[in-house]
Parts: sequence; structure tokens; C-alpha cells
Amino acid sequence: MIDNPDFSNTVIQLVAEPRFIAAVAIAVISGVVRGFSGFGSALIYIPLMAAVYEPRAAAVTFVLIDVATSVSFMLDIRRHAVWREVLPLAAAAMLAAQFGTLILQYADPVALRWAISALVSVIVAILISGWRYHGRPHIAVTVAVGLFAGVLGGAVQISGPPIIIYWLGSMQDIAVVRANLISYFGLFSAGSVITYAAHGLITVKLLALSVLLGPLHVLSMWGGSKIFTHASSTSYRRVAFVIIGASAIVAMPLWDKFVR
Repeated sequence: MIDNPDFSNTVIQLVAEPRFIAAVAIAVISGVVRGFSGFGSALIYIPLMAAVYEPRAAAVTFVLIDVATSVSFMLDIRRHAVWREVLPLAAAAMLAAQFGTLILQYADPVALRWAISALVSVIVAILISGWRYHGRPHIAVTVAVGLFAGVLGGAVQISGPPIIIYWLGSMQDIAVVRANLISYFGLFSAGSVITYAAHGLITVKLLALSVLLGPLHVLSMWGGSKIFTHASSTSYRRVAFVIIGASAIVAMPLWDKFVR
């Protein structure tokens, strides 16, 4: 498809648009934050890209960019993951993502943008508060969390926070939590690509935009990881929270009449 003249023309048209500069900035900032703090890229990328383009473009391009990085990381840490936790949760999430995708496909874009901003704001407040689930992981809770995360992931590709809150509180070994999260994201991203393709959401335009932004996002993750080595755990979390919170505010449709 990349050799197709339509694809090449689409790339040229995308780059020529003034808003492409904003898209580049979003890809870079979200990549730096992910490399810097280990989380938060979707919480920045999705609301801002939804404001620059629309929610469907934000969700589809994010999952196309994310699938390659997540799967490559998963191959390195797969032996450390607790698969009896990862697989049921990922399966439940991928099932529920079918319903979330219908929300993405048919919901009013402006209403969905308001919902994204509200959701990100609530998630940031929970993360800042430090609240975690402290019960023991068992299959019923795992499946319930997966279903909730899957609906969010299918609709707006923000499936991580419920799982992060669940696993960070219920597991002691942070290395296992990290391996579980990376493995989950790899599986869910791959499943999301299949789901979005089945619903006809992956267009030539969105594929071209992903190809343009993906390398910038990955390079920014590398840069963010280098910055991380010089920062304290407290400072990097504060920076990530501030940027994520600001993205939720800036992405609100409230500001459209001033910037469009």
C-alpha cells in the first residue's frame, strides 16, 4: 500500500496542512513523556490529536503507532509476565473493545472529545491521589477490569489506567507489574488493529499519518528515557501529571472558536 500513488499523494497532502505541525508536536511530547515516566502517552496523544483532527483519527493512529513498540517490548519481557493474569484480562478487554469501537464509530465527535477530556481529568486525579486496588488478584476482578478497560480502549484507546491502578495495588513486585503491563498492551494493541480494520476505520489517510508520526514518537521515547536517568522519581511523575492534566484542558472543545 505504501507504493500506491494514493498513499504518496495523501502523505504530501497531510504534510502540507498547517495542523500537521501540531500533530508532530503532539507525537513528540507524548513520546518524551512515555519514555520519561513509563506511562501517559495515550493520555496526552488522544485528547490533543482528537482536537487537532477528530477522535477517530486519534484512536486509530495511536494504536497503529503503539502496536509495533508494544509488541517489540513484549518479546523482551515475556518470561517475566504472569500469563494467568495477563491472558484473561487481555481477552476480556479485546471482547469489550468491540463495543467500545462502536462508540468511536458512531458517537458525535464533539461529545466524544468532551468525554475524553473528562475521562483524562478523572484519571489524573486518581493517579495523583495514589489510590490503588489493594485486594488480591482473582479471576472475577481481573475479567471485570479487563471489560472496563476494553470499552475505554476500543472507544478512545485509553485502556491502561484501570489496569495500572489494579495491578500496581494488587502486586508487590514492580518488575512483574511492568512485564504484565507491557504484555497486555502488546496483545491489546494487536487486537485493536484487527478490530479497527474489521470496522473499516483504518483508512489510507490514517495509515499515512501513522507512518509520518510513528518514527518521531519512537525517537522521542528514546530521548525521554535518557532524560529519565537524570531525574528523581518524584519530579518525573509531577512533570507527567502536569502535562497530562494540561492536555485534557487544552483539548476541550470549549477552545475551538479561538483556535480554528
